[in-house]
Amino acid sequence: MSDNDIKAWKEVSVVCEGAKADELSEIMFGLGALSVTLVDAKDDPILEPRPGEERVWPTTVVVGLFEQGADTEPVVSYLQQQYGDHYPIAAHDLADRDWVRVWMENFKPIKCGERLWICPSWSKIEDPNAVTVMLDPGLAFGTGTHPTTFLCLNFLDSLADIQAKEILDYGCGSGILAIAALKLGAKAAYGVDIDPQAIIASKDNAERNHVADQIKLFEGPSAELHPCEIVVANILAGPLVELEPHIAALCASGGKLALSGLLEAQGEEVIAAYQQDFDLDYTKVKDGWMLVVATRK
Repeated sequence: MSDNDIKAWKEVSVVCEGAKADELSEIMFGLGALSVTLVDAKDDPILEPRPGEERVWPTTVVVGLFEQGADTEPVVSYLQQQYGDHYPIAAHDLADRDWVRVWMENFKPIKCGERLWICPSWSKIEDPNAVTVMLDPGLAFGTGTHPTTFLCLNFLDSLADIQAKEILDYGCGSGILAIAALKLGAKAAYGVDIDPQAIIASKDNAERNHVADQIKLFEGPSAELHPCEIVVANILAGPLVELEPHIAALCASGGKLALSGLLEAQGEEVIAAYQQDFDLDYTKVKDGWMLVVATRK
C-alpha cells in the first residue's frame, strides 16, 4: 500500500469563548467525533479551581478528532450554520504517525543543577558524576519539564548538607522531589498527596529508582508525619497560604522550606503568610513561576 492509499485522520477545530466549550464539545460528539480536546488559544493560565470545579480558558479551541477518511465537510457546514462567522472553524488532515516514537523523542533528559538529571528510561546520561532520577511521563504531575518542578529540583541540588537529612514532599505528585532528594543523599523521605493516583505513581517511581525502602507515602494528611529538616511543597498559591500552619508544623526548627506552584505575582501573598514562622532566604523565578526558599524560625 502506498502512502497515498493511507487515509488520514481528520480534525475539526473551533475557536470560541470558554463558556461555549462544553456546548461545542457535545455537538462535536453528536456529529461523530471520536474524541474532543480543549486547548488554550491564548496562553491563559488556569489557577486554583475549587474542589469539583472545572474551568476552561477564556478563549478555547475545541478540537474534534474524526476517524480516518471521514468526510468533515458536513461537520464544518453544520457548525457554520449554527455559529456563522462568530467562531473561526477549520478542518484538516492529521497525519498518521508513530506517536509513541514522537512522544519519546520529545521527552529528553533534563539537567536540574550541577549534578541532578531527570532522565527517561530509554535515555542514558554519560556523565559519571551525574545523579540520575529515572522518570517517564505517567499518571501524576511532575517530570521536571514544568518550571515549578525544575525550580524545586534545582533547590534540592543546591543543598550542600542534604546528606543524612529527612525530606517531606508535600503534594508529591509523581514523587520526583522526594526521589531526587534520596538520590542526592537524603536519609529518608516522606510523600503526601490527596490524589490516590499520585501515591501509585510515586510508589512505582520509587521502585524504579531503587529507593522504595527509604520513602513512606501517605494519602491525605497523616498523624504519622513528624517535622523534617527539608520540606518542599509544590502546589498552588491558595492552598499554600491556607495550609501555612500545617506545613510550618512539619518543618523542623532551623529547617529549610521550599514553596512553588505559584506565579511571580502571587509571591508577596505567599511570603506574607509564612513570615510569622519563617525567615525568607531567597526567591527564584522561571518563566513567570516562582520558588520561595525560607528557614524555619
